[in-house]
This record gives sequence, C-alpha cells and structure tokens, in this order.
Amino acid sequence: MSQHQALYDTSNLTSVSLGKKLLGRCLQIALITILAVLWVLLSALPVAALDTVNYNNANLSNQDFSHADLHGKAFVAAEMRDINLEGSDLSNAILTKGVMLNANLKGANLTGALVDRVFLVGADLTDAILEGATLSRTSFQDVTVTGADFTDAILDRYELAKLCERADGTNPITGVDTRDSLGCR
Repeated sequence: MSQHQALYDTSNLTSVSLGKKLLGRCLQIALITILAVLWVLLSALPVAALDTVNYNNANLSNQDFSHADLHGKAFVAAEMRDINLEGSDLSNAILTKGVMLNANLKGANLTGALVDRVFLVGADLTDAILEGATLSRTSFQDVTVTGADFTDAILDRYELAKLCERADGTNPITGVDTRDSLGCR
C-alpha cells in the first residue's frame, strides 16, 4: 500500500466518522424538537380532555345528573335506581350491567351508547335519542318510550315486539317517529 492510498483511506474513515456524528446529532435535535412540540400540545389540552372519572360499580341511586355532560363515561355495573339523567349527554357512554329501575332519562342523548344487560324497568325514556345504541339483553318492562328515537339501535326481538305495543310519538329533536325508528308494523 502506498503512502497516498493510506492517506486516502484515513481521510475516508474520518469523513465517514464525521458523517455518522452529524447524523446522530441531527437525530438528537429532531427527537428533542418532537418532544418539545408534544409537551407544548399536551400542556395546552383543557383539563376536561384529561377527565378520567368513571362510575363503575358505584352506587348512584337517587343522584341528580340532569343536563350533565357524561359523554363517553363508564357506568359498568352501577346501581342507578331512581337516578335523574334528564337531558344528559350520555352519547357513547357505557352503561352495561347497570340497574336503572325508575330512572329518569327524559330527553337524554344515548347516541352510540352501550346499554347492554341493563334493567331499565319503569324508566322514562320520553324524547330520548338512542340512535345507534346497543341495547342487547336489556329489560324495557314498563318503560315509557313516547317520542324516543331508536334509529339503527340494536335490540332483542322480544323487547322490540314489546316496545312496539306501546311506542308512540315523535322525537322533538330528530323529528323521527318512535314506531318508525323501531321498525314497528
């Protein structure tokens, strides 16, 4: 190997080493910039966006949640006898395995809610919106559904037949007839 080739190989190694250092430095700067941007964005979120309150397994009997924003909240296996949820936003809420005997749900928005295996016996769903809600294995015995909108809701056949026997009215918000939303004949 000549002296000229040895110098070329050494300078080539030096430029490769400098290139790696430069690339590493650029990646560090990019990572720091991304973390700084994320920090600024997360600190700018309103406190409500970080709300993690759920009501799972809670005893909420006789509580007043009228006109409350409960969008996306979880009420799994909650005891909610005689609860007042009139006019509340329960869209995309999870109410599975709940006990809602004699609950007041007048005008409540349950759009997209999961109301699976819930005892709604004696509840009042007057003018409630249940569009796209999943209401499987839910008991609607003695439930008032005047003006309720069940458009695209999932219901058991037996409960659907029972609801059709007493369904009437038109939802004042959506303008949909209760019997039509249930697909009653």
